[in-house]
Amino acid sequence: MAELTILGLINNVSYVIILSAALDLVGPSVPKGVVLLADVLPSFLTKLIAPYFIHAVPYSLRMIVMCGLSAAGMFLIALTPSVLTGGSIGIKLFGVGMASLSSGVGELSMLGLTHYYGPFSLAAWGSGTGGAGLIGAGLYVLLTNTIGLSVRNSLLACAFLPFIMPLAFFLILPQAPLRRAHSTNKDYTAIPRISIDDSDITSLPTSSAADALLAPGPSTVAEAYTSHSRPVSPPSGASHNSPNKKPTFKQNLARTRALFFPYMLPLLLVYIAEYSINQGVSPTLLFPLKSTPFTAYRSFYPLYAFLYQLGVFISRSSTPFYRLHNLYTPSFLQIANLALLILHSVYFFIPSVWIIFLVVFWEGLLGGAVYVNTFAEIMESVPVADREFSLGATSVSDSAGICIASLIGMVIEGRLCEANVKRGRPWCRDLDL
Repeated sequence: MAELTILGLINNVSYVIILSAALDLVGPSVPKGVVLLADVLPSFLTKLIAPYFIHAVPYSLRMIVMCGLSAAGMFLIALTPSVLTGGSIGIKLFGVGMASLSSGVGELSMLGLTHYYGPFSLAAWGSGTGGAGLIGAGLYVLLTNTIGLSVRNSLLACAFLPFIMPLAFFLILPQAPLRRAHSTNKDYTAIPRISIDDSDITSLPTSSAADALLAPGPSTVAEAYTSHSRPVSPPSGASHNSPNKKPTFKQNLARTRALFFPYMLPLLLVYIAEYSINQGVSPTLLFPLKSTPFTAYRSFYPLYAFLYQLGVFISRSSTPFYRLHNLYTPSFLQIANLALLILHSVYFFIPSVWIIFLVVFWEGLLGGAVYVNTFAEIMESVPVADREFSLGATSVSDSAGICIASLIGMVIEGRLCEANVKRGRPWCRDLDL
């Protein structure tokens, strides 16, 4: 399922590049949580509302809209003058919001799409989204630090990446599972119980029976049966049932409530913790330059982002080899990471930046593991009829966690920096150097 890996990578790469460029987009005096909020709020609102109606929008149309929004947002960010030269933060944040809206539609759509392509498609999607973090953060470091391109030119170079998504969907992804699901999404009339003799059973095509066992999407048994059985009128007084009839809004809310404690809450907690670290604490995890591999304080932040995304990539690719069923344990460990790094930011008791590198990498491993195993648990435990909706609805938790973390980050980053300055460590004021 390399196609879903590509879709996951491209869907998330703009989001990661924008977060890696947060410092350069708003300058050192504006909390990076502002960029995080603009980068996730539209995505959060989309995931909160869209699962209840997005089934009416074809996947092909979603791909085109997502590509247009993401590319337009990146171009708007890149072409708006720098804040340091009088450019508007508001325009840049509007571009960030456009890319966020595209990412939100993409995530809930692609998670729903995995329902039709089997369990390995989820691992492929998870690997792609983890790879997006690794490639996005690494690409930004490469373009700006290694090659030496300006922030504007780096973002312009990345603005063409979203056009890969519709190419992968229309030209590479097999369309047969989607067409089969669409063809079976029709009303069936109720039929009475009838006896079936051996000749009826043996007359069924063997391919239909095999497909019923192997197909990851809606079962083909009903289609095989109705196409080979004699027409039978419904019993007197029986109403016409629609087994594939869409659930009502009230029923969907009930399904969402059932998802909250086993799946949504641990995903919410881990994202609150890790993005509070990334956007609120990481900018203050600084050391004297002579004890680090860096020559400028602004280099800490992109490398932290890269190490975090490396951990995310590894753990999101791990489900074919290792499954995690207890989702709360890594969530609580992530909260412990947050507490540890806040304490270090204030009291500076960790002796080396290399230890911080390891903690940030561990943070990524935990976050990626909870993400991909949450959706793997849904694929295994939720009934097929509820699975596509459940995958999309649960995806709101990561965006909700990031929204909350952005608000936390805007509060704690300034206070942690002030605490560092008071203790004779003013490096967080020198991030533009």
